[in-house]
Amino acid sequence: MTLQQMEYIVAVYRKRHFAKAAEACGVTQPTLSAMIQKLEAELGVRIFERSSKQVVPTPLGRQIVEQAWRVLQRARKIKEIVAEETCSVSGIFTIGILPTIAPYLLPRFFPSLMVKYPDADFRVREMKTADCLKALSVGDIDAAIVVSIDGLEDYVQDTLYYEQFLAYVSESDSLYACKSIRSSQLSGHFLWLLDEGHCFRDQLVKFCNMKSACYSKETYSLGSIETFMRMVEAGKGVTFIPELALEQLTDSQRKLVRPFAIPIPTREVISLTTRNFARKRMLEVIVSEIRNCVPSHLLKMNNTEQRVN
Repeated sequence: MTLQQMEYIVAVYRKRHFAKAAEACGVTQPTLSAMIQKLEAELGVRIFERSSKQVVPTPLGRQIVEQAWRVLQRARKIKEIVAEETCSVSGIFTIGILPTIAPYLLPRFFPSLMVKYPDADFRVREMKTADCLKALSVGDIDAAIVVSIDGLEDYVQDTLYYEQFLAYVSESDSLYACKSIRSSQLSGHFLWLLDEGHCFRDQLVKFCNMKSACYSKETYSLGSIETFMRMVEAGKGVTFIPELALEQLTDSQRKLVRPFAIPIPTREVISLTTRNFARKRMLEVIVSEIRNCVPSHLLKMNNTEQRVN
């Protein structure tokens, strides 16, 4: 029984598909299948039931996969402890990041990070907060870049920067004439909002007490900030963007941006790890790169801003 075989059965358990598991492990399907069959022969049991629709573990196979996952976690921890002790910036390091942060933050620091540290294999996965927490708990990711919300007390948090929520208003909307927008003014307007589960959306709805938050959901579900911006530019409604998006806007797009009136809703972007996280040197490198790449005024809150959770 080898660590590689354990890695393969855990991958099949998660993917429920041999081809997808092989792709995730970076091997061919015949290689993965042969290694799992060899392990089953060694143990004298079937770990998976194969069918044309889905691969599922046998009752005993489920217990074997669970123990294999624990062994892999401990083996990985040994490597992490050694890397940390030698201050090594190398190996695979996987980061989970919110879809409402990734497009505006990653281009600022990620390409240069890869150049500066060629021995490190940095990987990124876009996912919602709930998925980040689940991935952290099972070791699928090493760290997450999320926003501060209630319920993260069991994790180690480190502030990266603060950014305001901004309104993005179509020229046909009456709010276009306003220099700044009060949350009370949003009632009755057509709002393009992300689905529930996106912290960006949930924080805005909570802060502004938006009674009309369901309007756009009936028209367009599973949208993105960028898609909703295009809707606004085409002449319909209001959406919201994070402050870090400003520098990516053209002059004509900037004309559609309206700040909130004081107190200005502001989100705290943080790094998140589990309490037994060992690869602190790797995280320090990432945190430093992020803080160096964002505008300096975002590193602190000012007295006109109000942090939302």
